[in-house]
Amino acid sequence: MIGCVKTSGRLAAFAVAGLLAVLPACSGSDGRGGAGTGARSGPDAGAGARSEASGTVFRGGRPAAAGAGDPYFPELGNGGYDVTHYDLTLAYDPGSGRLEGTAGITAKATADLSAFNLDLHGMEVLGATVDGSKARVRQEGQELTLQPRDHLKKGTAFRSVVRYAGTPESIIHDHGWREGWLRTANGAVAFGEPTGSMSWFPGNHHPSDKASYDITVTVPKGLQAISNGLLSSRRTSGDRTTFHWHQAEPMASHVATVAIGSYDITTSRTRSGVPVVSAMDTTAGVDEDGAVLGRFPEIMEWSEGRFGPYPFSAAGVIVDQAADVPYALETQTRPTIPAGIFHTTNVVHELAHQWFGNSVTPRTWRDMWLNEGFATYAEWLWTEDHGGASAQDHFDRNHAKAADDDEWDFPPAQPPSASDISGQPVYVRGAMVIHKIRQAVGDEGFRALVRGWTLSHRHGHASTDDFTAYVEARAGRDLDSIWDSWLYGDGKPA
Repeated sequence: MIGCVKTSGRLAAFAVAGLLAVLPACSGSDGRGGAGTGARSGPDAGAGARSEASGTVFRGGRPAAAGAGDPYFPELGNGGYDVTHYDLTLAYDPGSGRLEGTAGITAKATADLSAFNLDLHGMEVLGATVDGSKARVRQEGQELTLQPRDHLKKGTAFRSVVRYAGTPESIIHDHGWREGWLRTANGAVAFGEPTGSMSWFPGNHHPSDKASYDITVTVPKGLQAISNGLLSSRRTSGDRTTFHWHQAEPMASHVATVAIGSYDITTSRTRSGVPVVSAMDTTAGVDEDGAVLGRFPEIMEWSEGRFGPYPFSAAGVIVDQAADVPYALETQTRPTIPAGIFHTTNVVHELAHQWFGNSVTPRTWRDMWLNEGFATYAEWLWTEDHGGASAQDHFDRNHAKAADDDEWDFPPAQPPSASDISGQPVYVRGAMVIHKIRQAVGDEGFRALVRGWTLSHRHGHASTDDFTAYVEARAGRDLDSIWDSWLYGDGKPA
């Protein structure tokens, strides 16, 4: 993600954090995110074994935690299961703004479950099943609780189907920036980071639980629906057209997207054979000569040389008018960039996120600097490799800023609150950490280190501790001076 980055970030965190804080306990749980209870999700989740959970416990199962215990969004995500696949079938009416959806969710129970939760904000659930049998449904705030007819045994796979509808509500924070399902002049575009995806489909909305996706969208004839991955089919019946997109590689929900509107579609292939599908809003009035979009193959090839093999089976960009969204987002395989900030630097930044953030995904939102520090450093490397300022020039210019500049407000690995995870230190000081590592290991060692990192954690997760341990192992020595001063230290490093 990149945009008008300030210390307070571009998050909807204030609104969301306030919403989550006041939600009542959901069915089968006396709280969400207590110490040691909701601290994990995905394949390692153990929250379903909460001995203090209230509600009905039957046939050996217990209600799972209604939060993943994230340090900044403790009630986002859910415990007790790991999603393996989402099958989303959507129908959207741009005139009324109504969205109708069916979410098929295939998952594996990581505990014996009598009930489990999904995150869904602002939409009405019409009904749900688990393994083909009707499930009891309860909605409170963002928490959707499903109680299956029979308990789910730990280690078994199950499939839930949720039917829902309504007018999706965007999430707005105090700066007025929005995320979620955002209506546009002739359609909509979905921005999910960090919490917005729960506004348009139910799921386990924490980056620690990634899955493959099929996203099928029906829209009025004449409009397009663009999503992640490869287009599997397109068919028109009467006055409606249906688009089916398939994302085979694991994807965190916050980088899932749907863009609906009138687009000029361009297709090509990279030298390595990756199909590229890009969508340019016909009302955008930018890049009419194709100067920016035309550099995409060059940027892809350069990125692969720097970061390793491209991690996905599709690529491209979405350029949408969406003028009231002043930031781009690294939506997987196809970054979404508002027309007003569609330029080469942003393409470089968002494409770098396909390696740093999308393939190698942070374990929690505290690890956000691993996404943004690397993507910002990619910008520095791009100018260095293309006749502009060197990475050292960028580093020196930023280090010259006064001690009271926003850049030094907090350590990049320890944002003080949810509203700071997209703050200036996460981006710029995060990039400075990367540059200090490069200085420590040398240019050749740095190139090998970065490519090794993206390959060793490909399609997985990583924390800051994982990264620092990896770097020290490759360097063959401790780098406490970098971690203590630049990554965790308060104030401006000397």
